[in-house]
Amino acid sequence: MGNSYAGQLKSTRFEEVLHNSIEASLRSSSLVPRPVFSQLYLEAEQQLSALEGGSRADNEEEEEEGDGALEPSCPPNPYQMHPPPEGCCTTDGFCQAGKDLRLVSIGSEPIDVPAGFLLVGAKAPSLPGHLLVCAVDRRFLPDDNGHNALLGFSGNCVGCGKKGFCYFTEFSNHINLKLTTQPKKQKHLKCYLVRNAQGALTQGPLICWKGSEFRARQTPAGPGSSSLCPPPDSSGPPAAFSSEPSPGTTPAPPWGPSRQARALTPPPCPQRRAPRCSTARTPRSSSWRRASCRPGPALGTRYLLKLRAPQKAPQRVVSGVSLRCGRRLPPGERGRGLRAPGRLGGTSLRHLSRRGLWGTGVRSRQLAENMQGQAGHGNFPYLCGNLNDVVVSPLLYTCYQNSQSISRAYEQYGAPAMQPISEEMQLLLTVYYLVQLAADQVPLMEDLEQIFLRSWRESHLTEIRQYQPAPPQPCPPAPGPAAPVTSAQLPWLAGLAASSCNDSVHIIECTYSLAEGLAEMFRLLVEGKLAKTNYVVIICACRSAAIDSCIAVTGKYQARVLSESLLTPAEYQKEVSYALVTGKVDSLGAFFSTLCPEGDIDILLDKFHQEHQGRVSSSPTAASVTKAMSLDVGGVPACASSRREPPRIRPFQLAVAQKLLSHVCSIADSSTQNLDLGSFEKVDFLICIPPSEVTYQQTLFHVWHSGVLLELGLDKEHVTRQRAEQYVLKLDAEAQARFKVFLQNSFQNPHTLFVLIHDHAHWDLVSSAVHNLYPPGDPSVGLVDRLLNCREVKEAPNIVTLHTQHTLISPYNEIHWPAAYSAGADLYPEDRKYFGLSEFIESTLSGHSLPLLRYDSSFEAMVTALGKRFPRLHSAVIRTFVLVQHYAAAMMAVRGLSQMKNYTSVETLEITQNLLNAPQQCPCGHGLMVLLRVPCSPLAAVAYERLAHVRARLALEQRFEIILGGPSSGLTVGKHFVKQLKVWQNIEDAEWRPQTYLELEGLPCILIFSGMDPHGESLPRSLRYCDLRLINSSCLVRTALEQELGLAAYFVSSEGPLEKGPRGEGLESDAEKPSSTDNEDEELVTEGSAAEKRSPVKRERSGSRDSASSGRSSKASGSALGGETAAPPGGPPQGEQTRSPQPCGPSEDTQRLRASQGPASALSRHSPGPAPQPDAGRQTSQRSVQVAVPSPRRLPAAGASSSPAGPASPCSLAKARRQPPVVFLPKLVYDMVTSTDSSGLPKAASLLPAPSVVWASSFRPLLSKTMTSTEQSLYYRQWTVPRPSHMDYGNRAEGCVDGFHPRRLLLSGPPQIGKTGAYLQFLSILSRMLIRLTEVDVYDEEEINVDLREEAEWRYLQRSDPWPDLELFRKLPFDYTVHDPKYEDASLICSHHQSARGEDRAPPRKPEDLFVRRQTARMRLSKYAAHNTYHHCEQCHQYMGFHPRYQLYESTLHAFAFSYSMLGEEIQLHFIIPKSKEHHFVFSQPGGQLESMRLPLVTDKSHECIKSPTFTPTTGRHEHGLFNLYHAMDGASHLHVLVVKEYEMPVYKKYWPNHIMLVLPSIFNSAGVGAAHFLIKELSYHNLELERNRQEELGIKPQDIWPFIVISDDSCVMWNVVDVDGGGERSSREFSWSERNVSLKHIMQHIEAAPNITHYALIGMRKWSSKAGGRAVREPFSRCHVHDFIVLNVDLTQNVQYNQNRFLCDDVDFNLRVHSAGLLLCRFNRFSVMKKQIAVGGHRSFHITAKVSDSPVAVVPAQYICAPDSKHPALAAPAQLLLERFLQHHSHRFFPLSLRNHGHPVLLVDCYLNLGSQISVCYVSSRPHSLNVSCSDSTFSGLLLYLCDSFVGAGFLKKFHFLKGATLCVICQDRNSLRQTVVRLELEDEWQFRLRDEFQTANAKEDRPLFFLTGRHI
Repeated sequence: MGNSYAGQLKSTRFEEVLHNSIEASLRSSSLVPRPVFSQLYLEAEQQLSALEGGSRADNEEEEEEGDGALEPSCPPNPYQMHPPPEGCCTTDGFCQAGKDLRLVSIGSEPIDVPAGFLLVGAKAPSLPGHLLVCAVDRRFLPDDNGHNALLGFSGNCVGCGKKGFCYFTEFSNHINLKLTTQPKKQKHLKCYLVRNAQGALTQGPLICWKGSEFRARQTPAGPGSSSLCPPPDSSGPPAAFSSEPSPGTTPAPPWGPSRQARALTPPPCPQRRAPRCSTARTPRSSSWRRASCRPGPALGTRYLLKLRAPQKAPQRVVSGVSLRCGRRLPPGERGRGLRAPGRLGGTSLRHLSRRGLWGTGVRSRQLAENMQGQAGHGNFPYLCGNLNDVVVSPLLYTCYQNSQSISRAYEQYGAPAMQPISEEMQLLLTVYYLVQLAADQVPLMEDLEQIFLRSWRESHLTEIRQYQPAPPQPCPPAPGPAAPVTSAQLPWLAGLAASSCNDSVHIIECTYSLAEGLAEMFRLLVEGKLAKTNYVVIICACRSAAIDSCIAVTGKYQARVLSESLLTPAEYQKEVSYALVTGKVDSLGAFFSTLCPEGDIDILLDKFHQEHQGRVSSSPTAASVTKAMSLDVGGVPACASSRREPPRIRPFQLAVAQKLLSHVCSIADSSTQNLDLGSFEKVDFLICIPPSEVTYQQTLFHVWHSGVLLELGLDKEHVTRQRAEQYVLKLDAEAQARFKVFLQNSFQNPHTLFVLIHDHAHWDLVSSAVHNLYPPGDPSVGLVDRLLNCREVKEAPNIVTLHTQHTLISPYNEIHWPAAYSAGADLYPEDRKYFGLSEFIESTLSGHSLPLLRYDSSFEAMVTALGKRFPRLHSAVIRTFVLVQHYAAAMMAVRGLSQMKNYTSVETLEITQNLLNAPQQCPCGHGLMVLLRVPCSPLAAVAYERLAHVRARLALEQRFEIILGGPSSGLTVGKHFVKQLKVWQNIEDAEWRPQTYLELEGLPCILIFSGMDPHGESLPRSLRYCDLRLINSSCLVRTALEQELGLAAYFVSSEGPLEKGPRGEGLESDAEKPSSTDNEDEELVTEGSAAEKRSPVKRERSGSRDSASSGRSSKASGSALGGETAAPPGGPPQGEQTRSPQPCGPSEDTQRLRASQGPASALSRHSPGPAPQPDAGRQTSQRSVQVAVPSPRRLPAAGASSSPAGPASPCSLAKARRQPPVVFLPKLVYDMVTSTDSSGLPKAASLLPAPSVVWASSFRPLLSKTMTSTEQSLYYRQWTVPRPSHMDYGNRAEGCVDGFHPRRLLLSGPPQIGKTGAYLQFLSILSRMLIRLTEVDVYDEEEINVDLREEAEWRYLQRSDPWPDLELFRKLPFDYTVHDPKYEDASLICSHHQSARGEDRAPPRKPEDLFVRRQTARMRLSKYAAHNTYHHCEQCHQYMGFHPRYQLYESTLHAFAFSYSMLGEEIQLHFIIPKSKEHHFVFSQPGGQLESMRLPLVTDKSHECIKSPTFTPTTGRHEHGLFNLYHAMDGASHLHVLVVKEYEMPVYKKYWPNHIMLVLPSIFNSAGVGAAHFLIKELSYHNLELERNRQEELGIKPQDIWPFIVISDDSCVMWNVVDVDGGGERSSREFSWSERNVSLKHIMQHIEAAPNITHYALIGMRKWSSKAGGRAVREPFSRCHVHDFIVLNVDLTQNVQYNQNRFLCDDVDFNLRVHSAGLLLCRFNRFSVMKKQIAVGGHRSFHITAKVSDSPVAVVPAQYICAPDSKHPALAAPAQLLLERFLQHHSHRFFPLSLRNHGHPVLLVDCYLNLGSQISVCYVSSRPHSLNVSCSDSTFSGLLLYLCDSFVGAGFLKKFHFLKGATLCVICQDRNSLRQTVVRLELEDEWQFRLRDEFQTANAKEDRPLFFLTGRHI
């Protein structure tokens, strides 16, 4: 089969095309030609994409759980269910009557089943983990043969008992299946339900629906087919059924090794649409009846299984069964297959059946216990005898099964049933795939799945394009379907395909059964005729149209790799330990001894040791190192690389920390009330890390040095290491007790926000429910699930979890590490760039002379040869021994035994030479680190012992250290090297020992790093070689692979070019070394075939990827000194901390999963998955890496001291900053990482993301290179599902569709990029934000004009009086001067008590500085603070009306009208009164006309209520206004009314639904605060009269009604009281005082309890200031101005009104009016109010702009007035506001003589107006009997008459004296009134007017401007 140039299939018959392609392969000249078939299915076909319209929608379907149907990712079938009846239950798992139908809920309850009905389980798409219990008439169900089911339906609801459902559509609606496709009983009724021995209802056998899957396949089956089904009759023997659903695929638990018996298990019947494989606990007495079932043509023969239990259990023959353990198995055992540790005749036999052989099973001791029967067909021969070398895997079966479900994806689009890819085609494609594999390649199921997918899509291209949801692009017509391959043609075609592969694939055709073919295969194996054969395909296609087939892997290398990949980590460790303990490795050691021509290597070592024993101490290297150390100790700056830079936060880390904070804030701001940040006062945290001692110490170091403990206030002064240990938890056996303490702290401190950080969160994903299946020696397995997913953590409202976990983390709570580049721009400029996996891969591309990612061909060849010689040894043992042998030989070669160069590889010799010689080139002796990764701990111990022994024999103990590092133990470093490290790091502590790998920086050492997985350990900058040649096949999942490669992740300096690979290392072996390696290969490969001698490994050595032939000539080991190429000169950049033990640096452990790290946690379709490759933006960073080869000689780095022998080469640490380490990989892993798939991503990206998950379906798109981290995460959420052993497996089974935890976040990023520093910085800024949330900026200003307050004759004598004495207080003079600092720019009010000393006042501030420059202080909110709408705690939820348990409070609108003569009309106000506040009002009838607001009595005494109603006028502050007085009132009952403008009423009602609102009339929409005050006062007095009348009828005197109200600003936040101690009498000058915060309730009750309180007109308090001294509080009471928070007596002030037209200074004006009326104003100086700075609303909401303008532009105050009748732009502002603003800034134009003339103020009559701070004023009242200052001896510089009334007459004005030239300003409503006023007051007698001195405010006529006339005194 081939493709034309257009990419479409040729229309030739299939057999002819296939024959032509095979013939072309036979004629090919290459040894292993690439068939056209492989080009068609194994390469990316862009033409195919074009044919499909460029749409991948058909490839992005999601397989439905439990059956083969697929959920669409595109628009679904337009089927719509009928809407449910109103008011019925629509919850998933419940019927419309609200009754639970889930099997897990009602399985143990008795259910009444009518006669003739059966209980069956229905599958709901919205509940993938549940079955719904239904009662169905058995007549409408099929029998065991799939026949005799009546059409239609009849069923009952077992929940509510409703009966008589005659249509399945009606029934599905009733039980809330919520289907998107047409309801069908065949599709949704899955299995019978039976009761087990305990009486619990469990899942039973599947219902055998006939024809539901294969309608188009009607070929009858051959004889001998059988089925196993239990009788559905409940009277039969009880059987326990349990299911473990796994969507799309059915991975089964493997059988473990059994020394007595092994068996091959056939797959279940594929008629079940990927059925769940359930287990059956069957008593021996139970009888299973067999019935024939006609399968379709593609159903193959099934096999008999013979089982032998180890306890001599009787043999049991079961036809077509799959075995599954009755309990959950660990993830390593599930789905891995049956294996045996031995080999058959030196060969591992791996059987893959036609369906991959359903490789289920458990340990042999369990086989006799838990079995389950399932329908199957055919016979498989018994396998008897020693089966230890037989391994059964389910991988191929799963692959075949998934590919069968592809065709059903398009049925949702209404397409007719399309044939799935035939089984013959599957097998033929498998043969072609195996043929094209090279000798060193291993088959991957992911590749085979993509081949099947492409094949099926091409064969159904027309149908796919027709039923694609997106319209395809124009394309040529597709050909018709090719003729299918028949079972008779299959053996011939397969043999023809395999004929060109040099017998690597052998085809065996058998006539009767597979037993014949298996016997033939075993015979050929025994006879040695399959020596060159890697795969044997056995085909039995004679019986009917179905085929039986079996694939065996006989290639030694392939069988070894595949079988070892099936081992769990525990089995892997066990097998290696077994080989070491039993002495099996002794033969390997003996073989190595024979390699040396001079005898045993140990003998050679002993001989060398004896010869050089006396010369060790005088070695030149040791002497130079000692000398360099002495120079360093002496204080000479020997090496620039040893300088440490201070720690700092990098821009990336800060950006990520801010992202985390933003997500936390978004959780708090959501309406779900899941996190109330306002209720927390501080932050605490706990970091949970894997049980690695190095990681633990490393995290402690970061926490200790980051300062986060001090910043969070968790430690006061110096943080000790022991203190930091409280915040880092190692998840080991002792973790549970410490975690319990953490939970207790969270319960005891509800106002502390606890952040639980799960570091390295993808490490332990085992469910706590199955952890007991693991070895008891590992208690940490499943510990994460037990601790972090416990109920206490999930439910605690003050715990935020930062980690990763499947469905518990919303995709919206994922934070991915940002890309460094976007659209070519560097988003976060830094002096260092991250060098991760993608950069390593790029170094292997063309253009790099020496890549940083390499493999060692010599090593791989030797391992392959030894693997054939020692087939019984695990490959990890062989690889470890070979590598240790190479290192030993290299050390011997470097020490002068040159003959040993032939017994090592070029790579290992290079590593060893540079390790030994690098310290000689640094004055301080800094050296390199070599990381030797040995995952298996026993092998690591062996390697350590052997290398240490060789080092000791070679007298190299002082040259470099060998360190064994593992997760369970700390570091052990020799005393000599500890001394070196202490000198380099300036450590004086005698007890200091290195505890992290970072502290080994500069130490020449080999670090043998053990442990199955890295746990986030960071490595120092001196790491030069990362030797990963020993990582095992278990890393062939994406997480493990990228974790291993992440060990080499590095930050390199962006300054200067990066060198090419390790070109800087010039110390290499001889030029003849490659040939010696070849000779070694030839010597070891003698047993191999000729094809292996010329394997692709050898041929590729000429490429750039193989470092053995890189063209780098090697120098002899003796010429070592000074030969290393220098790095570019220059010291390290400032702030460099890469791979150094600096806090928050890039050397942080990898705590999250993504980019180059693998999958995060549960990687299911709702699981955050890895973002393996950075997006395309990263390519710019990759291209910027320079790789020019430096010249051989360079100057030493700046600051480096010279050795006596001459200039030394730069230190290796200096190079490390510009050059990442070199990484050596196994050839298998190297190929996987460097090869790319069709999307351009490395092939490793298509691997399973983690071993604990499985693919949801093979019908899935490939990862795209353009996917961002977020998109890749969503991809893994959709296309992977957790295995049953995964901690998240049961999350979706809890019944909640949206099971995301609201307070869990995921931080993901590449390894070693700085995530620890990022989340520590997040903790810091989170703490600062919480403190900021609990703090407010309050005005903190000193009182002004304090020096103008003279000592008067009368003072209040009693300092300790709680209330003022009325008689004494009346004698106090009134202080006219305004002391409130907000009026710093206001005119000074003069009186005869004050001398005019205002000349020294500060110059006026600019208008824009009035708000900005006011001084504020940050204060912590107390528990008595007032709050805005963002505060919502549990206590005040009901007060606010936002509690989720309460409905939004209902309110009613009430009109309230009263008349006022000054306005000339009736005033109509509206009250919005919530239902909960109606008790404060009087209505004509309940809910009727509002009559009055209830007022208490003066004599009422209550400690739980406030008598004075509080009115708060507000505008523009619906969110920020402090209207929540619940805490301020300390929970006391009070009446609070918000006074709002009409147009703002809706928004205030939305934010404050439980507050009473007084809505001003619409005519006041543009009015200022004066109008609000005016209406509040007049309304209150009118209400007082109404209450007096109402209560007088009840016998209460009018004077007993409480006459006070409170008028409060909307920015009053807290209240304080001053406690004075010392001397009650005034004669006592000395006193002490303290200030404390109290509730408003305390202050109000104190004021309201004052004696004679009704004699005071206005009561207020001081404004708080931190600068207030004893002078401010010495006098307890003052008679002066009061502001901001006043208690107003509306009875006494009946005849004193606020000016409703005022915008500014209306309170000063009102205070002067009240005083002039002879009323008392009292300020309680011991009380103070704090005002919060609010940047929005208030008087700042008035913006003066031109009325007609395209763009509103601010107008300067000088333009606020103009000449009448002039052409001027009208301004959109009230006339009063224009007047007041103009006078504030430009009144000197009207009163030039008054400027800075404080001795001659301007006279103001009846009104105070602010004329600016440079002009003083004197206020007088024209009212009769008013109190005024004495003006008889005063001369005024001006007169201002503002809207003067009839009380102002000509005689009144003649009392005052004015300077000559003084100015007059008369302001009236219109020009006519202006002239009348001049005439009435006879102003022309003393004042001269000119026509040009008339002005008006600059607004339009319809806005009623004010007019004023100016004149001069004659």
